[in-house]
Amino acid sequence: MSTGTVAKPSAAPKKAGRRKLTWPWILLIVAAGLVLFSLVRVVSGADDLTSVGQISGALQLAVPIAMAGLGGLWAERSGVVNIGLEGMMILGTWFGAWAGYQWGPWTGVVVGILGGAVGGLLHAIITVTFNVNHIVSGVAINILAVGFTQYLSNFTFAEAEGGSSKQSPRIDPITDITIPGLSDWLIDLQQKHWFLISDLAGILGGLVTHLSLLTIVAALLIPATWWILWRTSFGLRLRSCGENPVAAESLGVNVYKYKYIAVVVSGGLAGLGGAFLAIVSTGIYQEGQTGGRGYIGLAAMIFGNWMPGGMALGASLFGFTDSLKIRGGAENVHALLLLVALLLVIAAAWQLYKKKYMSAVVSGIFSAGFFIWYFVTDEVPSQFVDAAPYITTLLVLALSAQRLRMPKADGLPYRKGQGK
Repeated sequence: MSTGTVAKPSAAPKKAGRRKLTWPWILLIVAAGLVLFSLVRVVSGADDLTSVGQISGALQLAVPIAMAGLGGLWAERSGVVNIGLEGMMILGTWFGAWAGYQWGPWTGVVVGILGGAVGGLLHAIITVTFNVNHIVSGVAINILAVGFTQYLSNFTFAEAEGGSSKQSPRIDPITDITIPGLSDWLIDLQQKHWFLISDLAGILGGLVTHLSLLTIVAALLIPATWWILWRTSFGLRLRSCGENPVAAESLGVNVYKYKYIAVVVSGGLAGLGGAFLAIVSTGIYQEGQTGGRGYIGLAAMIFGNWMPGGMALGASLFGFTDSLKIRGGAENVHALLLLVALLLVIAAAWQLYKKKYMSAVVSGIFSAGFFIWYFVTDEVPSQFVDAAPYITTLLVLALSAQRLRMPKADGLPYRKGQGK
């Protein structure tokens, strides 16, 4: 009887995961995007597409959305869905303006943050302690914030000099920064309208011209959030509450405490976004000035796959399209049709490479439709101009939906000790 060696069964091949983008690839994608924008600008003649004013305006419009999105990220990483971001932003606008016109803009910023944090605390009490449905709680806070601020305005702003029941008196501006010499040189270079060089100058010029100090503070909060949540033991415990609170509790994590901290911070960040709107963007509180930016911030967070960098990219995209309708209006949005058509061509080619033929055909059909729309018209309807930022947000969310992964316990009810 032969005693041959029995071969061990080979291990099952591991399923290839999604490749993580490295910095060289990220820089290559950014460079390709810049070339595409420059090409669209040259072909369409919409020279304001990448101007210093356009980039500066886009940055100012993106900050409130980014702060709302960052607030949503903190809450949802702990397992609490925060639909109440809009209401917390409203509280931030009102309290920021109320304190700002009386005691200065920086005091207004602090009080605006506290106003939003109070809204976050209320949401935490309702959802974490009383285990009420997170969506119901968030919607209730949005409604309460509108009514509460309208009530307060009737006997505060209405009686103040320069104010009314729907708006506050003027708030002193926060200092902004312009780097002398460099800013002027970049503006001159951008106005030459050279391919690629002027576009790069416009983008850099927008980052060094009339840059509010509060914008810098808000921008620094994005990498700070990444470091706290992904590089500290505190962040690990907080994120474990959003993934598996029962397991986290079994390891000694006080799940309630971390959820409370996350949701209060979430409200504070949304309040900061609201204060930015009132103090930096307009210099005045106006009823309804948030304009749904809390919801858009939530959409930016989802687009960014619950990560700070992706969220910032989503907020920048909305801020850019929102700024297009302000500067250049119909001409810039018309040029955007050509940009979308080219992006769909790239998407179709990528789908063909991945052998997803149906997706490639659909992308190609839509691309042809946008090309035809662009070449047979000189401008787009004013209604489309106003809706462009929201349409862009919906399209981006629809196209990115397949790669999203929310925290596993996000929005799920949790009771202390339920794993025992």
